[in-house]
Amino acid sequence: MVKNTRNKMLKMINIKSWIVGLSLMFSTCLSAQSNGFEVIKNLELIDLIYLNLEKFYVDETRTGAISKAGIEAMLAELDPYTVFYHESNIEDYRMMTTGQYGGVGAVIRKIDDYVIVSEPYENNPALEAGLRAGDKILEIDGKDMKGKSTEEVSTALKGVKGTSVNVKVDRPSQGEMTFSVTRDEIKMPDVPYSGMLEGNIGYIKLNSFTQTASSSVIEAYKALKEDGMTKLILDLRGNGGGMLIESVNIVNMFVPEGEKVVETKARIVEENRTYRTKNKPLDLDIPIVVLIDGGSASASEIVAGTLQDLDRGVVVGETSFGKGLVQRTLDLKYGSKMKLTIARYYTPSGRCVQKLDYFHKFEGKVDEIPDSLITIYKTKNGRDVIDGRGIEPDVKVETEDLSRLAVVLLMENIIFDYATDYANNYPTIANVESFNVSDKEYERFMRYVESREFEYTTRTEEKLKKLLETAKSENYDKAIADEYEALLNKVKASKEKDLVLFKEQIKKLLQNEIVSRYYFQTGRIVNSFNEDRALREAMSILNDAKRYNSILQP
Repeated sequence: MVKNTRNKMLKMINIKSWIVGLSLMFSTCLSAQSNGFEVIKNLELIDLIYLNLEKFYVDETRTGAISKAGIEAMLAELDPYTVFYHESNIEDYRMMTTGQYGGVGAVIRKIDDYVIVSEPYENNPALEAGLRAGDKILEIDGKDMKGKSTEEVSTALKGVKGTSVNVKVDRPSQGEMTFSVTRDEIKMPDVPYSGMLEGNIGYIKLNSFTQTASSSVIEAYKALKEDGMTKLILDLRGNGGGMLIESVNIVNMFVPEGEKVVETKARIVEENRTYRTKNKPLDLDIPIVVLIDGGSASASEIVAGTLQDLDRGVVVGETSFGKGLVQRTLDLKYGSKMKLTIARYYTPSGRCVQKLDYFHKFEGKVDEIPDSLITIYKTKNGRDVIDGRGIEPDVKVETEDLSRLAVVLLMENIIFDYATDYANNYPTIANVESFNVSDKEYERFMRYVESREFEYTTRTEEKLKKLLETAKSENYDKAIADEYEALLNKVKASKEKDLVLFKEQIKKLLQNEIVSRYYFQTGRIVNSFNEDRALREAMSILNDAKRYNSILQP
């Protein structure tokens, strides 16, 4: 008892010493700032609350958990990009900045009570040890994984290169089996695929902007040039960004040395910076199309927006995410880090693409930048572009909307499970470019879907039900009862009917999932080419020089 009391007192003294030291530091650093007193006052209040919890709370407090929760709640009041990395989560930070982590190399997902291997990475330990997509993870090093979250299972699989982990799985149709997997340094590829398309068009898919992104793109570019590339498609769809300097380096491949790429403006004047190209370009003349969508953010928007502002390339696809904020990571004590938003960035035309106004929340809600504040800017050739809405493509190509049934087949893992069964029954398939789900195979899939228990409603059915509610409120429901029932029967969800109605759409999804079992991420990308409307539009533009040049003119 005496020992516990002494330990508590020492802990409280250490906390008090820390907070006093921090207060003194802030009083020195912030004495010239108007909010210096507010900072010190609130630090002291946090200190008092913390000490009183430690001293008087009815149960033993979990000091670390309370502190972490308090920090995260405080930062949540700002924007989603200002975050705290506890020492236990530092591997996540490393993964974000380098694309590397120590582990087995597999994508996992939660299905019911267990986490499932969704896709092992090609040429990585999980695959080489024998793990496959669809394997249900029962135990890791003898510890039961039932009910564990994806994060918990991921943590258990990660570890130092060279160490081993025993993974017990339940494989559909084959039963339980155990694999010993030797962990390695896993590097997520920045460029998962690059290759030549018809018409001497080179294609580079860039997934992230880690510290090796620009070198990976340059390497892929040079290889494609050797293969005869004369036109380029740079695919940034789904790329959430990363390191700003890597976006500058990629733009530098195609614009002259000394060109302004991006400017950052901060509250602290010292953080204002202008980033210009520093190296000789690789190619100032090659026609470029940049593909973007709603998942293209941050560094992706710098690349797309700058090439658009400089009229150096045509942007095709959907409006980008709209993240115009810049973060910096600071090292804290005890192995932790803090990533915080320090500035907004502006493309060469002067626009900031930030879409959401995190700094003027109303009752916790975040609104878009109002239309009244949207400004028109000019590209180098005099074309109109706007701020506050992400990057709007020069040529818009909408992604095909999935039917409600297709969404349910994905969400309920029915397509995933069928692909797993297929791969267990067929050890190989045809070449990735030529593989196709036959009509006979699709009929088998239809029977499989009809055997699964699930319910869904069509969008039209939901709209009709809302219409009936409105009719009831106005006493028209009896008058339209017969017509309503007739319409409802026509649009009511039917597995059999919708499997035929949306056959081509569902076949594409099924085909892509099956291909991934044999050719992994590369297979997914290549298999999607024939049905990729934005890619086809990009190729059409690049193969028509007159159209390409006309798009870049006002």
